[in-house]
This record gives sequence, C-alpha cells and structure tokens, in this order.
Amino acid sequence: MTKLIVTIPAFNEEENIKTVIEEIPRTLPGVDVVEVLVFDDGSTDRTREIAKAAGADYVIGHTQNKGLAITFKNALWEALKRGADVIVNTDGDNHYDQTRIGDLVVPILEGQTDITIGSRKVDELEHMPFWNKHLNRIGSFVLTKWVGMPRVDVSTGFRGYSRDAATLLAVYSKHTYTHTTLLSAHDLHLSLLEVPIKARQVTRQSRLIKSIPSHLWKSSINIVRNIVLFRPLRFFGLTAVILFVIGAAPVLRWLYYAVVVGNGNGHLQSIILGGVLIILSFNSLMLGMLGSSIGWSRKVTEETLYLLKKQELDREHVEPEERKKIVKEVSTGTKAYTDHDEEKIKERLQSLGYID
Repeated sequence: MTKLIVTIPAFNEEENIKTVIEEIPRTLPGVDVVEVLVFDDGSTDRTREIAKAAGADYVIGHTQNKGLAITFKNALWEALKRGADVIVNTDGDNHYDQTRIGDLVVPILEGQTDITIGSRKVDELEHMPFWNKHLNRIGSFVLTKWVGMPRVDVSTGFRGYSRDAATLLAVYSKHTYTHTTLLSAHDLHLSLLEVPIKARQVTRQSRLIKSIPSHLWKSSINIVRNIVLFRPLRFFGLTAVILFVIGAAPVLRWLYYAVVVGNGNGHLQSIILGGVLIILSFNSLMLGMLGSSIGWSRKVTEETLYLLKKQELDREHVEPEERKKIVKEVSTGTKAYTDHDEEKIKERLQSLGYID
C-alpha cells in the first residue's frame, strides 16, 4: 500500500489553512492513501482548531515558536513515523497550487527521481516584489555556480520526497530549510527533478521575511555557512588564491626595486604586507583541507544517523505480537537483533569490502 503524506508547516495561518487543506487531492494515481499532516509552530491564533475542522489527519506541533527550519524537519520525521512512502511539503499561506501535488508525486513513484521541486518560474511571476525576485535569483546563482548544483528554484518549499530521501536529508539551519536541504541532497547524490508549477500571489506579510535587510543578512549567512559546511575546500581554496594573488603583488613590487632598480630598502612595507597576506593564504588553504577532512566525518555521522532512523522506523511498523517477541528475545539474550537487521548489516559490510 502506497501512502502519501502532505506536510504543512504552519504559524498563525488561520486565514489560509482551511483553503490549503481542502485543496489537497485525496485520490491520486498510484497512491492508495493520502493524508495531511499540519505541524503548527506555536501559533497564537486558531490554526490548530481550524486545521482539525478542515480535515487534517494529524495536527501536531510545538508549544512555542521554533522557526521554519526546525518545524519542517520535525514535520518530515513525523510523516515518516506515520508510514509515508512519499512526502510532499507545501506552505500554509496558500502560495502553492495544491491541485498539482500529483505532478510532484508521479516522478517519484515511477523511480525517475528522489526529490521533485515545484519550480515557481520566478522570472515569470509579475506579482513577486522586486527585492524578493532578485534575492531569489542571487541565491540560485550562488548555489548553482559556486556549489555546482543543477539550475533549479532553490527557494521554493513546494517539494516531493521519496521515503529514503526524507530519511537521509539533514537540515543545517535555524532560519529556512530550502537552501540547506538542497545542498544536503546534492552532497548525498540524491537526484533532483524540477517540475514547473506557477505560484500564487500572497498578499499578507511573509512570516519568514520580516524585512528585506534582515532577510538578506540571514539568508546570506545561511548560504555561506552551508557552502563552508558542504564545500569547505572550494570556499577556503578560492579565498587562499585571492589572498595569495593580492599578497604576491607587493612582493613582486619589492623584488622589482631590489633587483632591477637596485634599491629595495625603502620598500620593506611591501614585503611585510605581501608576506602577511601569503601566510594568510596558506592558513586559508589549511582550513579548507581541515574542513574537507571533517566533512568525511560528517558523512559517516549522517550515515550512522540514517541507519538509526531506519531501525527506529522499522520498529514503529512492527506488528504488536512481533514487537513483543523481539523484546522478549532481546531481554532474555537469545537474540539481539532481527533477521532484517542482520541482512542490512551484511549488505553494509559487503559494500565496504569487509566481507565477500
């Protein structure tokens, strides 16, 4: 049985949440069950009450506001715990066209991709404010040119995830999940497929963008931090090259006066400045190499977390009688893990080359 769960992170969305839930199609080709999960981020209005009345299957959330990134991460996990084979995330402000959810689900069910991205085609959105549009373009340019990601709408939250992709993804941000999850997916070699789905105009003030300067600062810090996290050698390597080139210029100037002119005594400040910058360039390169080494440790940690999540999710869906049997075997010491776990361990050891 194939189950789709549509997750809706929400914060004070009493005006729109009913429309969003009611627009979600409850029957889709290739899907046996469609459920809606609203994850409320500490709303102070009637969001939860209206979501329940509108037909949401699950309404859970935080007791206080924790931010969009954490809410998205927790909503994803709750959907996995409830047996989702495919997860589609949408916003609670009715920015996206929920009737097009099937377009995000089909490529995943057909095995074409791990993640589908509902591209808003930002260049074609006449109603999007000037600054929002250009900040989206800058974010897309940085992530696609610097990191080497395929050219997609990096800021849209309307996305579909396979079960494995949702289990693997990590959220390294407290501001927004959109950029960091794409970088995580690219780093994990998950496939991405863009699906053109034009977005609607949202008239109310954005919950995420309180002001343009604040959002620009937070988004810039978030993007740079994630580039440093996922591409440390590229970031610090380029910084090292820039520092080295700038530092080499005054050194060459001093050499010119010392060798060609024959008097370099009055230009010692050039050799000092150049030497400092060249030393800083080597320090930057070392930071890049150190960050790259730490990155491999992060990959091992992510893989360990993935296996632990899989084990936890498998345990969630064990039948009650089977669960009692496993608990009894573990408590008596007759068996510490299931046959399923044993096969998984063998497969992992084979992939690492420890056994044939």
